Amino acid sequence: MAICIEQKLCVGCAACLKACPYDAIDLIDRKAILNDSCIHCGACVDACKFKAIRSLDGEVAPKDLSAYRGVAVFAETRGKTLAKVAFELLGCGRALADAKKVPLSAMLVGSAVKPLAQELIYHGADRVVVVEDPRLLNYSTAPFCRALTSIIQQDKPEIVLIGASGIGRDLAPRVSNRLRTGLTADCTGLAIEDPSGLLLQTRPAFGGNIMATIACPNHRPQMATVRPGVMKPLTRDESRKGEIRVSRIAIKDTDLKVIIKEVIRKAGKIVDLSEARVIVSGGRGVGGPKGFEAIRELAEVMGGQVGASRAAVEAGWIVHDHQVGQTGKSVSPKMYLACGISGAIQHLAGISGADFVIAINRDPRAPIMKAADVAIVGDLHQVIPLLAAEFRKIRKEATA
Repeated sequence: MAICIEQKLCVGCAACLKACPYDAIDLIDRKAILNDSCIHCGACVDACKFKAIRSLDGEVAPKDLSAYRGVAVFAETRGKTLAKVAFELLGCGRALADAKKVPLSAMLVGSAVKPLAQELIYHGADRVVVVEDPRLLNYSTAPFCRALTSIIQQDKPEIVLIGASGIGRDLAPRVSNRLRTGLTADCTGLAIEDPSGLLLQTRPAFGGNIMATIACPNHRPQMATVRPGVMKPLTRDESRKGEIRVSRIAIKDTDLKVIIKEVIRKAGKIVDLSEARVIVSGGRGVGGPKGFEAIRELAEVMGGQVGASRAAVEAGWIVHDHQVGQTGKSVSPKMYLACGISGAIQHLAGISGADFVIAINRDPRAPIMKAADVAIVGDLHQVIPLLAAEFRKIRKEATA
């Protein structure tokens, strides 16, 4: 449903403002005006006694697609530091922008984040649009949604990419809804179709059993969330030049439906496979929960994180946070050790970003063995302790 306000009929009674649950209507010069918070729910239509607000019977005015140009990525932050996924998006965004011969922009939203803008240029951005407000130190859905929506409405990029992190999965659908466009979630591949120039968005479907490629020919921008750990960031280049623009977007007090007064960090080890440089994963071959004790020991010695296959997680041997693969987390470590993992296609796709893969398996014909850079045929319960001992020896010699 699209909403239209007939200014001639509006008397400024403010009944629609009271009825709108999203604070999407402003009263300016005693006339109701829709703002970018409108999700076209229709609550205001029923509230208006003067018939000044009406729905357009599901019809949305067609957009001028030619007005949209360029690629934009959301540069996600953690407080006052850039998240790894921001650099990954710049890497794939740069490739898309070069293929279309258009500029690449980064949207940077937060509190006192302007000093981070130059780093985004070093990693591939041609332009960085900054929105700063002290109230944006910690992520909150409504104000971040307003900021991103406003930037996109002003700059009209043809393609918008957001990381499929916890923040991105919350933010992207709300932004796409406000922009009245489509969204493809959890993409693992992006490309430009020749000769149409459309963005081809590939994602796993039906539990990762098939790969679906989706296009958005009739709406702009073309939006996608991208799985962390799938795309490769560009090498930092300090010779790159770019434009930094501060956008004056007013964050309303009514946007702050949730106010974060304090962040209390819980003590304990957080599983963040997307940031790990070394991952040691166990599969069905470890034999049970006790088998992961050796996996954890080797990961600790190597300074890495513990991963797992879908089979091990579904068996209840380890929690889902450790799952690697298309139905878990796609990873891109420097080294990936697969212990007792057969190598289903979903798992292989999830580790496609790894620089170096070592596989330990009794079966030399297992798919993981063909995909590995080094394949060790043997009993993992014998091989892992030997590897752990060697790494301890190396570390001891290095610190001697």
